Amino acid sequence: MIRIYRSDEIDRREILSRGSVGQFGAAEEAAKEIVAAVKAGGDKAVADFCRKFDGFAPSPMRVSDEEIAAAVKAVGEKFMATLREAAENIAFFHRNQRREGFELKKADGVILGQRVLPLRRAGIYVPGGRAAYPSTVLMCAVPAAEAGVSETVMTTPAGADGTVKAEILAAAAVAGVKEIYKAGGAQGIAMLAYGTETVRRVDKIVGPGNAYVAAAKKLVSGDVGIDMFAGPSEILIIADGTARPDWLAADMLSQAEHDPLASAVLVTTDERLAQQVAAEIEKKLAVLPRERIARASIESNGKIVIVRDEEEAADISDELAPEHLELVTANPEATLGRIHNAGSVFLGAYSPEPLGDYFAGPNHTLPTSGTARFSSPLGVDDFVRRQSYIKYSGKALLRDGEKVADFAEREGLSAHARSILVRLDELNKKTGEIEK
Repeated sequence: MIRIYRSDEIDRREILSRGSVGQFGAAEEAAKEIVAAVKAGGDKAVADFCRKFDGFAPSPMRVSDEEIAAAVKAVGEKFMATLREAAENIAFFHRNQRREGFELKKADGVILGQRVLPLRRAGIYVPGGRAAYPSTVLMCAVPAAEAGVSETVMTTPAGADGTVKAEILAAAAVAGVKEIYKAGGAQGIAMLAYGTETVRRVDKIVGPGNAYVAAAKKLVSGDVGIDMFAGPSEILIIADGTARPDWLAADMLSQAEHDPLASAVLVTTDERLAQQVAAEIEKKLAVLPRERIARASIESNGKIVIVRDEEEAADISDELAPEHLELVTANPEATLGRIHNAGSVFLGAYSPEPLGDYFAGPNHTLPTSGTARFSSPLGVDDFVRRQSYIKYSGKALLRDGEKVADFAEREGLSAHARSILVRLDELNKKTGEIEK
């Protein structure tokens, strides 16, 4: 049974408590060995670990064009149409995140600029095994395409029979990903980060995974870019007496079914609603296919908190900084104005969180474990880098050079100063017009 609290009866730290990001324990130790082995052993090490963990050693590792075509046929035209529409929605949203560089011209021939350049090669990790996540393919690959990435590479575990879920390959086809490999877990991350005889290394790795994948991403970070350390899924709902309890219960269970470590929290100003939602959760759990997982999540991490007003609800939410935040109030837009920290926000009764998971367009790869206080959803910015440039004329260097040289000397960096002064000496010898 989910627990119900009044806000003044529970230490807020208990409401917000959860494991620390980056504490991977045994997974980190195992990942360290796997990453080192793949870095040294290449294709063979990847194949050996795939055989050990997935029951299949890929040879060749790359998914063939024929396999992709067969997957497209297998999922059927109806689902292909859904994938295409979802991809267009995602592209439409992320297209508006594109940024251009700029160039500034100052007096005396000074030019300052910034270029926004796409990564050349991005790697996508897609979880596999018992579940298929075609939505992850779209949410990672489409923003990369909108950013202008020229090469997008995907890796995902194959089953013991050597096949990749058809839905995953179909989504890759829709998103235009053609380079796909059959390698999951920490070995798949290491393969992308360092390359092998078959796979060229990438510039950045994005995509969620289990504790071993997260640990491997942490280990390779710095040698290659990563998006974020993703923790268990979470949802917080702020609701008032206008909300339907059966809908709220369904939304909480939509996250609880992910993982026993997932969390679902309702913060409400209405005590009667709190009791109704608790009863609805029990009713729905009894018929949920993933009841065991969802019940473990609800009993360990699920909470309903009764608060005085929406201001207190927003304050709790901002401290939690949830991955997903639903605002099911009489005026959700006004409630949104009180919110600062959340990965993605869903406004009103007809905007349940699964819309964001699959179809609406904003990205579903979101900061978890409170990191929405300082992190953002995956987007176009994750697939570009900024590059600045500077051009000075001789006249401008004469104006600013002595100040720069003095600055350098005060930091004890005489060679820096002399790099300026040697030019000033030459410029001061010249007569007439200084070349611009």
